[in-house]
Amino acid sequence: MTSKRYLLLITAVFFIAFGFVMGAYFTPQASAPAVRINYNPGVDAVTRTVALSNPAIGTDTLGQIESTFAEIYQNVAPSVVSITVYQVNAQGAIPYGSGSGFIIDDNGYIATNMHVVDGADRIDVNFFDGTILQADFIAGDADSDLAVIRVDRPDEELVPVTFANSDTLEVGQMVLAIGNPFRQDWTLTSGIISALNRTIPGLDVFSIGGVIQTDAAINPGNSGGPLLNVRGEVIGVNSQILTGGRADPANSGVGFAIPSNLVMRVIPELIEKGRVDYSYLGINSEPEITLDLIEAYNLPNNIRGVIVSRVRSDGPAADSGLRSATADSVDVITAIDGVPVTGFNALIQYLSINTRPGDTVTLTVLRDGRYIDIPVTLGARPGR
Repeated sequence: MTSKRYLLLITAVFFIAFGFVMGAYFTPQASAPAVRINYNPGVDAVTRTVALSNPAIGTDTLGQIESTFAEIYQNVAPSVVSITVYQVNAQGAIPYGSGSGFIIDDNGYIATNMHVVDGADRIDVNFFDGTILQADFIAGDADSDLAVIRVDRPDEELVPVTFANSDTLEVGQMVLAIGNPFRQDWTLTSGIISALNRTIPGLDVFSIGGVIQTDAAINPGNSGGPLLNVRGEVIGVNSQILTGGRADPANSGVGFAIPSNLVMRVIPELIEKGRVDYSYLGINSEPEITLDLIEAYNLPNNIRGVIVSRVRSDGPAADSGLRSATADSVDVITAIDGVPVTGFNALIQYLSINTRPGDTVTLTVLRDGRYIDIPVTLGARPGR
């Protein structure tokens, strides 16, 4: 095949893929009696990152990419809001923080981070068309750092987002973020998915698993805003950045977003019940599998899973027969309900999204050189 024909073939394949990307759009699905969330469960196989340095990609293709970004912004920006929070005292309403959020249905519900609105006496919401309304705080969840607020606005003036399936994401996919960094409202940034299944701290003692890492610029004020795929669908809620201990937090190229599947699990429960009931296993684990641990317990060198360092005596894991590590024996959880577990963050993600207290799951455990299946009836997180 000549180089000219090869170039034409690459260009044709790219445009076919992009046409498919722009053709796949909104598919509504009822998620809970009190809230209707738009959700597209389709696989994101066509949303791969385009290598802009590839000499086979010409200026026409770059123009198409720019047009796509512009169209996504025009479609999604009306769904994104700027949030200002106030403390009210004898001197009046004093603004003390800001963030982002996005409309999730035509009843006026808006998703954001709990740390954006927690403790606010007044919440003002600015819309893309210039409208400013006060919002009611509905509920928040410290364990996922998610919250719901609500405004009273006619449904025809609301533009809800559509959610995508975060389980289909892949490292290298192109992503966009819309938010209000440093009060610079409705700022669009772009990047790629840098990693998946990260773990970040929640606002309480429990961590958030399955988190998306991105190099799209995320700064203070982006919190609560959407991370989008190239179909303009929400794949996560931008929540935290890694600053390297700097006193002035700003984008370092390492940002984190709560995955959309966890958002779709949490938000309807907050609206319906005002709280979220999470499953509880009752174990502590080693941070990672190291060479020292592999040699100490004679583990396969390429093993991936969760090393159980301690089983809490009053938890479901202890009742099921899971064991704390000893000097010469250790339990390693390698799968849950047949789904491989690559680490503790993946275990947290599965339990948070796919299970409820009272469910029974099957843990695949490597113990003393052989794999065994252990059924566990899950409890509720302490304090719930």
